[in-house]
Amino acid sequence: MTTAVAGSAPPTTKPAKPPRGRRKGIKSPYPSWFYIPAAVLFIVFFAVPTFASFYFSLTRWTLFNVQFIGFDNFVQFFQEPQLVQGFVNTFIYGFVTSAAKVIIGLALALLLTGPILGRGYLRAVVFFPVLVSTIGVGLTFKALLDPFHGAVNAVLGFLNLPEPGWYTDPNLALLTVAGVDVWKGVGIATLIFMAGIVAIPQEYFEAARMDGAGAWSIFRTITLPLVRPATATVIILSLIGGLREFAMIWAMTKGGPGFSSDVIASVIYKQYQAGFFGLSTAGNVILFIVVTAVMVPVSYFLNRRETEL
Repeated sequence: MTTAVAGSAPPTTKPAKPPRGRRKGIKSPYPSWFYIPAAVLFIVFFAVPTFASFYFSLTRWTLFNVQFIGFDNFVQFFQEPQLVQGFVNTFIYGFVTSAAKVIIGLALALLLTGPILGRGYLRAVVFFPVLVSTIGVGLTFKALLDPFHGAVNAVLGFLNLPEPGWYTDPNLALLTVAGVDVWKGVGIATLIFMAGIVAIPQEYFEAARMDGAGAWSIFRTITLPLVRPATATVIILSLIGGLREFAMIWAMTKGGPGFSSDVIASVIYKQYQAGFFGLSTAGNVILFIVVTAVMVPVSYFLNRRETEL
């Protein structure tokens, strides 16, 4: 132990140097390096194919030849007789499936978060169709709904009820496929709504019951407003999936009978089958623009309503 001598200058201590990488005014680029893998994947798998699609939509191309033709593919695509029907069917299919998944998913979520017997088993049953292949579901329901040999019409005939042509009637084909799509995808919507309902503090429900609120009042004033973020998520995911749907429609109807269940995606695939690669690429660009034009305002509206709350 040392002591200071009287009359001598007090010992001086050097200020501690700031640790390396933390000097004032100097920021390390190290955290930015973690963006590089994601940026590479984004450029390779999204940016490059997107710009390539825009370029090839302006050409008449094969595997061995590319000829620039400007906007002729777009002009020809809009002159296709099934395109108008495909546009109408795309919006019908997207909005019908999205609305049905929101309504049915919320109803199932309310049921499966309540005190019911076998709740865990029922949750698994509701989610199981999500795990099954879309093509497998389409082919299975195509067999079940066969107008002449299907089990569904056999049961209806046994009960002396009408036996509709589920996917052979032009007025029913698109809605039939939409119904099967809802059956397969409603499990995701239910799961999202269940997460939103479980996240609501139970004190809100207890206080409402103490004030004498009924089940409908609780749902309208507490549950429905507080699951708005989940509702927005379900609407966005379901609408994007519905506008881009192809596999279920192709597995069940291939766009028929006639063009009655054709959507933009199935029209594009038919152009690929016919060997019109530039024309079908233009169709892909049109589909991209249509989905973007629909989803940007919908997302803005839903997110704005959410922030206002």
